[in-house]
This record gives sequence, C-alpha cells and structure tokens, in this order.
Amino acid sequence: MCLDSRVQSIHRSCRTAVFVFFGVIFAIALCQAQTSAQNNEPDVLVLTNGDTLHGKLVNAIGGTVTFHSASAGNISLHWDKIRTLRTSGGFAVLNSKSTLRTRRNQGAIGAGKLIMQNGTVILYPTGAPPLAPIPVAQAQYVVPVATLEKQATTRPSLLTGWDGQATAGATLVTATQNQYTVSGGMSLARSVPEVRWLATRNRTSLDFNGSFGKITQPSYFDPTTGTVVGAISTKTAIFHAEAERDQYFTTRFFALVMTSFDHNFSQNLDLQQIYGAGIGWTALKTPRQEAHLKATLQYEKQQFISGGGTANQNLIGSTLSADYSADLGLFRYAQTIAFVPAFNNPHAYSAAESNTLAFPAYRNLSFSVGTLDSYLNNPPPTLPPTRRNSFQFTMGLTFAIKSKY
Repeated sequence: MCLDSRVQSIHRSCRTAVFVFFGVIFAIALCQAQTSAQNNEPDVLVLTNGDTLHGKLVNAIGGTVTFHSASAGNISLHWDKIRTLRTSGGFAVLNSKSTLRTRRNQGAIGAGKLIMQNGTVILYPTGAPPLAPIPVAQAQYVVPVATLEKQATTRPSLLTGWDGQATAGATLVTATQNQYTVSGGMSLARSVPEVRWLATRNRTSLDFNGSFGKITQPSYFDPTTGTVVGAISTKTAIFHAEAERDQYFTTRFFALVMTSFDHNFSQNLDLQQIYGAGIGWTALKTPRQEAHLKATLQYEKQQFISGGGTANQNLIGSTLSADYSADLGLFRYAQTIAFVPAFNNPHAYSAAESNTLAFPAYRNLSFSVGTLDSYLNNPPPTLPPTRRNSFQFTMGLTFAIKSKY
C-alpha cells in the first residue's frame, strides 16, 4: 500500500510538471506571437498635404527622413514635409552630443516607439513614461534600436566593414604621335563603428593611385640632313600608396601610425618611403561632412633614379596634413593637403594636394574628376632638367565598394 501511494504521488507530480512545462511554453509562444504582430504593424507617415503612407521608417539623418513604402519604395523627405509620424518599432534619437557617446553608456540614449507631430519627436519606452519632447532640429539621427545595439557592441572581423571606391580611366591616341595614358586608384576605409552617429573607436585606411603614360614620336626621314631621325619617347610614371591606423583615446583625439610609398619619374624620384606615428584631431563630424587634422614624427628615405648614391636622403621629419570629405547627395567631394618637412635637411621638403569630385550615375557607379598636385623641393639636377612640381588631372568611372558587418 505504501509503495502504491508513492507511485501514484510520483505520477501526479510528473503530470503536474508536464502541465506546467507546456503552460510556460504556450505563454512564451503567445508572447512572441503578440510581439511579432506588433512589430509587423506598419508605421504611418502623414504628409503636410494630407497624403498617408504605410510602411517602415528606415532612419532620419541630418534632417532627411527615409521611409520605405511597399508601393513607392524608399522615399526621402525633410521633416517640414511631414505632419505626423508613428512607428510600431523602437527607435533611438541622437543629437550632436549623443554622437560622442561610447558603447559603455549607450543605455543612456533614450529609445522607444516614436511619435512625431507639431515639430517635435516623443519617444515612448516600453513600460516607462514618455521621454521629454525633442525638436526635430535637434534630432540629427533617428535610428532603429537594433541598429544602435549592433553598431555599439559588434566587433567586426578584419575582412568586413570596408567602405571605399575604385577608379579607372584611359586615353589612347594614334596620330602624328602615338600616345596612351592609364590611370587608376583605390581607396578603402574601415571605421568601427561604421556610422557617424556613434563615437569612432578605431579607423583603418588604405589608398593607392597611379598614372602611367607614354608619348612616342615615330622615326622619320629628315630631307634637310638626309638622315633618319629615330623614334623619341617620353614617359610618365607616378604612383602613390599609403596605409594608416587610427586609435581614438577620446571622442575627438586619436593616435595614429602610418606608412607611405611614392614614385615619380618626372621628379627623378625612384622611391620615397615614410614610416611614422603621431596624433590627430577630428575637427568636424556631421551627418554629411568630416574633417581631420594630423601631425606625425617619422623616418623618411628618398632614393633617386639618377644622381648617384650621394643624392639619396635619410631624413627625420614630420607630415602635417588635413583631409576633408563631404557627401552632399548630388555629388561627393574629398580633399587632402599634406606638407612634409625634414628636420635634418631643411631643403628636403615636399608637399601634396588632391581633390576628387564624384557624381553618382547608376547604382554603385559614379563619374569622377580629380586633381593631384605634388611638389618635391630637392631632386638632383638632370638633363633634361627635372621638374619639381607634378600635376595631374584625371577623369574616369568610379565603382563604390561597401562591405557591411
């Protein structure tokens, strides 16, 4: 009897545990289904003219709201074109000060369902009272909460997160003279996080550009001397490559290491190598523009094509540079200026300046024009005389490279 009662008690306990287990599973599934249904509810955007769109808010960057509608695709509008906007999912709103936050205090950024009306944005966190209204002029970045968490916490692998462009152009002429020129370049950058609305932790950049050309005057018979004049060729070869790693120790200041390599036939420069380290300052960072100032201490070695070994230089110097980039929708602009003095030889200085203007054409393709001006003060004398200044104007097609993480 005692054994039977114990068996029955165990059976009852097992049935109770099974019922409780399946009850918990059912409650979790019901909760997930309700959450999914809520997330699948469309966001509602009402224009100032009364038109209503249903879809999903993508983001709002620098006052431009991107809204996705199944019928119209992605639509970009300014805040002043919108009467009301309601979202079913969670969003975070950041201003210029919020961009200085790091992943350690991302939780301090307010997030929740969003309602925009009367020129203000109000967030409604789950289970908490609404946050203070934010004027749309101060809502520089409105991003999904999932995107914020991913960008603030992800540690991407070395092969992901690269952004950049590749450009190529060519010229071929066969006439009184035979001429061909090919030019191209590739620029890659990887910032962590990859968005401008969070403080940058580190940045890696790789750049290469080159131009090679040749003009040939065919041989001809000179009737005045009765001799055949041989073919005359003139060559142009300019190459530049550099790599840089920035590590931020505050929201604006960073330490950097860099290296660069230059070859310029017109300047009699066989190879210039630079290895340096220094500091930088992010002077400007907005949704559309960014600027950096940098200074390094470096070792520089110059090797020349002619002039003997005495012309070669081993220098201790610095690179003082500034770079600026802007994405203005209709075109993208980038500029870099650098001055490279040498401490142990004041005459062995150089400078460079480049500009690139790209006009988006189709998907990842753009038409680009650019200039590259470089100056080397100390090339050894040659015959014909070596040019200290070298200027290039380029046109070509640019392909945008984007590797998300």
